[in-house]
Amino acid sequence: MSAKNLQELLDQAGNTVELLRNSQLGAYIYPVVPAEFTNWRREVISWREAAVLYDQTHHMVNLFISGPDALRLLSETGINSVANFPVDMAKQFVPVSPEGGVIGDGILFHLAEEEFVFVGRAPVADYLTFQGGRGYNVDIHRDERSPMRPYGKAVKRDLWRFQIQGPKAWDVIEKLNGGPLEQVRFFRMAHMNIAGERVRTLRHGMAGAPGLELWGPYETYERTREAILDAGREFGMEMCGSRAYSANTLESGWIPSPLPAIYTSEGLRPYREWLAPDSYEATNALAGSFVSDNIEDYYTNPFELGYGPHVKFDHDFIGRDALQAIDPATQRRKVTLAWDPEDLGKLLASPADPTGPGYQFFDLPNANYGSSNFDSILDADGNLIGVSMFAGYSANERRALSLATVRPDVPIGAEVTVVWGEPGGGSRKTTVQPHEQFRVRAVVSPAPYSTVARETYHPGWRTAVGV
Repeated sequence: MSAKNLQELLDQAGNTVELLRNSQLGAYIYPVVPAEFTNWRREVISWREAAVLYDQTHHMVNLFISGPDALRLLSETGINSVANFPVDMAKQFVPVSPEGGVIGDGILFHLAEEEFVFVGRAPVADYLTFQGGRGYNVDIHRDERSPMRPYGKAVKRDLWRFQIQGPKAWDVIEKLNGGPLEQVRFFRMAHMNIAGERVRTLRHGMAGAPGLELWGPYETYERTREAILDAGREFGMEMCGSRAYSANTLESGWIPSPLPAIYTSEGLRPYREWLAPDSYEATNALAGSFVSDNIEDYYTNPFELGYGPHVKFDHDFIGRDALQAIDPATQRRKVTLAWDPEDLGKLLASPADPTGPGYQFFDLPNANYGSSNFDSILDADGNLIGVSMFAGYSANERRALSLATVRPDVPIGAEVTVVWGEPGGGSRKTTVQPHEQFRVRAVVSPAPYSTVARETYHPGWRTAVGV
């Protein structure tokens, strides 16, 4: 009998880890936006040296929440304080399970009195939609991510969403605006003019310079995009394709896709019975060399992911008691792993060597082959000391990097080993072919890895575009 919801699917599968490790979802795809406009190396370098235009219109959910209980819903589901959350401010919003496991994260915008929009991946949007229907006086409107269509064809969203970043971003912004524009504080919202239209803005920043996220009605999408590109041409602006897009998080240190910690909590059983059997949570693909029979071994808490500064105990929220019982100093911490160039070369050469061992393919610039990735990190004695969760290549740093969580006693500069590839020849995921595992040397490094990002971002602020 076909499962009618996620809970029934889990009951039928028996082993949640095996269900997700063998998901047939395939690789994560950024819809609509072409893979490359020029080439992904050039596009990556542009956000470090000139200016880049990210098209964030298509791959994230917009969840509009309004009504008298909107703020109460957000306060009671998020670790964030809303004691100081005025209109025209944004926050990185993080909900957790009753046991304190991260469900996901995204950006929450306070648009007007009793009016908010959450922008991010499906797990948080799903969770807020469910919780909002349980006794809150709110209206919820969901604007789903775009379908997989050719660029600019047969797509309808409520909003377009762009981001202008890089050391020359403000030159582009003021040219678009037709004059000087006030640089409001980080994660504060304002307005500017583009092609005769007044649009909303969020102060963002990367590459050591101020930038903006912009949004407006989808009907003006084409006109706005062309106006931005026309203004940016003299400053060397590049349009960022979907291949380059995900590489930014390697430099800025945001882990974009932790496994939603929703599969075992008895308190979330009604939620699992509400989720569809083909939901993101049901088809999410686990990947990597770390394998445990217990799905809870894949859960992460806010302190492990670098969200400790967001945890505020000035309000009651789901998971509050669990987080209060955790000593942050004992938790794994987020780091960047800088992979050994020689070992990377062996991985990249493997497909061209018909006589050598075949390793799991390392794609460039995004090497991840699952929705949520977990590769074992070992010390010199072979002990498991953490997991690598997002791997790829930065053309700016000219290094293979991965974002990871490691034991608190592992120092910066430590030499470790990342086990690349899955045991037993690999799982049945469509992104995997039979292979041998390969041990990659790596050096534990700060997160963010980029010197510019470390020196310019405020601790605790989200440091990456929405991936």
